[in-house]
Amino acid sequence: MGSLLFFINQKEGEESLTIELALVISGISLVFGLYQGVSNLKRSEKSETRSNVSQLTTVIVKLENIGIGIARIESKMSTMEADFKEDHERLIKVEESSKQAHKRMDTCEKYCKRFNETDE
Repeated sequence: MGSLLFFINQKEGEESLTIELALVISGISLVFGLYQGVSNLKRSEKSETRSNVSQLTTVIVKLENIGIGIARIESKMSTMEADFKEDHERLIKVEESSKQAHKRMDTCEKYCKRFNETDE
């Protein structure tokens, strides 16, 4: 309140000093405001950068896990292909054996028919 009385009690010649003081205070306030704005902007950029790095790291880890999963699937598929090939070869052998068995059965059937015909 005392400084307010100082400004009120000043004479006309001293008005320029009051205006200059007000301008200086305004300038200091402006500089301080700009400083706070810039520091807040830098702080938010750092925070945003940390967030982006965290998200990017998460994506990289997930991609690595997907790559590991794909490698496992490929390994299992190659094992399944080998099993399929082995089963296919075994099936071919069974079919060949079956054909031979049918031929022998046909031969036996013919022999049995001849044997039955001669008995009658």
